[in-house]
Amino acid sequence: MRSAFFRVLVELAAADERIQLVVGDLGFGAIEPFAQRFPGRFLNAGVAEQSMTGVAAGLALCGKVVFTYSIGNFPTLRCLEQIRNDVCYHQANVKIVSVGGGLAYGSLGMTHHATEDLAIMRALPGMIVVAPGDPWEVEQATRAIAAEPGPCYLRLGRAGEPRLHGAGALFRLGRGIRMREGRDLTIISTGGLLESALEVAEQLATIGIEARVVSMHTLKPLDETEVVAAATETGAIATLEEHSLIGGLGSAVAEILAESAGSTARLKRFALPSAFVGEAGSQEYLRARYGLSPKAVVESLQTWL
Repeated sequence: MRSAFFRVLVELAAADERIQLVVGDLGFGAIEPFAQRFPGRFLNAGVAEQSMTGVAAGLALCGKVVFTYSIGNFPTLRCLEQIRNDVCYHQANVKIVSVGGGLAYGSLGMTHHATEDLAIMRALPGMIVVAPGDPWEVEQATRAIAAEPGPCYLRLGRAGEPRLHGAGALFRLGRGIRMREGRDLTIISTGGLLESALEVAEQLATIGIEARVVSMHTLKPLDETEVVAAATETGAIATLEEHSLIGGLGSAVAEILAESAGSTARLKRFALPSAFVGEAGSQEYLRARYGLSPKAVVESLQTWL
């Protein structure tokens, strides 16, 4: 996902001289093409994310389109006050990009686990929140947020996610993408668990359960129409996210269902507990440890259904 983002960012910057990149002393191995081609529009702010965000807001208020970039929690939680007061309050044209969403940096421990970011970014006024599911969605999302005025948050994975979309797919901010049809259940995923959601659906099909799969790449604004359709047409919804159970995709879907007149759809949320992950390990290991592996999800859904 990271490579897809920077490839498109360089392409956009070549066509729009307003685009700037400010990083927090991270991203080496990926940022060089931008920095070398556009040295006057690149700034390494150092390990000073509050300053990085303040500088980005100032540039944006001077007419620039500014992308900030760092890993995990650093471009979001460490500088939350600056995002809220400098960026969101002024509707500054700043695009906050975080690589390694969820447990991607699992081996580095809880300081690098980005498991509350979606909830916090969703709560900020005026912030668009996007968590693509594959490199194609990253490419489309990068173009979309660059063209969108005001604050945006883009959450990237870093697990070598494969391209999952075929030719003819359409991307729009705020609109989910149906990856697979089904009548018994709808699995709605966000971020890097899209591949797992499709694998779960394939395994369920072998035991006679047909699951629709929706990639909900935009968490804010959320595609309410797609959620209501899933509730009405399949009667059961499972949300799948590498994020805290509180405030993320599952919470957003629950809010829609609670306010949808006459909805009787059942909802099951697959997410991380609202607790610090007190161990280090690979992303694959930690997903399995907390019930987010395809095997664990299939077993739980089979029992639930």
